[in-house]
Amino acid sequence: MSEQLRYVFEIPEDRQGKRLDSVLAALMDELSRTAAQKLIDEGRVQVNDRIETSRKYKVKSGEEIILMLEPSRSLEVLPENIPLTIIYEDESLLVVDKPRGLVVHPAPGNNSGTLVNALLYHCGDRLSTINGASRPGIVHRIDKDTSGLLMVAKTDQAHCSLAEQLAEHTVLREYRAICHGRLPEAAGTINAPIGRDPKNRLRMAVTPNNSKPAVTHYRMLEEFAAYTYLAAVLETGRTHQIRVHLAHIHRPLLGDFIYGAGRNPFRVEGQLLHAGILGFTHPKTGHRLVFESPLPDKFDQLLTRLRKA
Repeated sequence: MSEQLRYVFEIPEDRQGKRLDSVLAALMDELSRTAAQKLIDEGRVQVNDRIETSRKYKVKSGEEIILMLEPSRSLEVLPENIPLTIIYEDESLLVVDKPRGLVVHPAPGNNSGTLVNALLYHCGDRLSTINGASRPGIVHRIDKDTSGLLMVAKTDQAHCSLAEQLAEHTVLREYRAICHGRLPEAAGTINAPIGRDPKNRLRMAVTPNNSKPAVTHYRMLEEFAAYTYLAAVLETGRTHQIRVHLAHIHRPLLGDFIYGAGRNPFRVEGQLLHAGILGFTHPKTGHRLVFESPLPDKFDQLLTRLRKA
């Protein structure tokens, strides 16, 4: 056990009475619910001082949950016939519209059921190798519970070009989101460095310590009594950047369990965040490509409810 990785967190009030497997999946972006259930079955989850092997265990506010994982090793990642929504594809790259709930790449405790498994089935060995065997083709990622557009490199040349565009901030990444409250202004910029939260290693935070520059531009699209529908454009691409920045200005995303301070009156499972517009220069042709993804049905339905209210 001494070689295992330990993740420790405390159950917040808004998760009182929720199933253990769903709470684990919500807390760990790299875990699907199926993977969380497998870890519980294997005895890798403790509640306070005891191992809990019931997936249906109802957690209580204030309980300490300890997740024990094997250290990162070479993962055997196999092709899986998982449906993909492909917006664009050629010999250099493809653009995928990822559904909410799909983990992008394998991680300790979860080496199946991911976007990478689906890409291996669809593309075979025609994926870039720069990020190693567990992340073939992956140039950038979006969170498990964030839906929307993702570019995938088939060749190493395409991968290098796309990664360089990301570093130079020439890739257009525009998101749609619903946050709590009204924005401080109709349009603005949040420029605040992001790093690991020193108090909780499962979270990111705005912090001056061991952080990297992070810049998010936002604009209001619609305003409601207690919520705002907005567009957010990434200038940088830090982990959980939009979620962390909006929480930093006290406008957390609706449904965000990790950064949302427990306010979820619509019982949304997962943050309302959608990568709706993606634009970049094609690595081979030099043409500028821009793609757009419509809002998922549940996102659109909630907007309709807010408009009626």
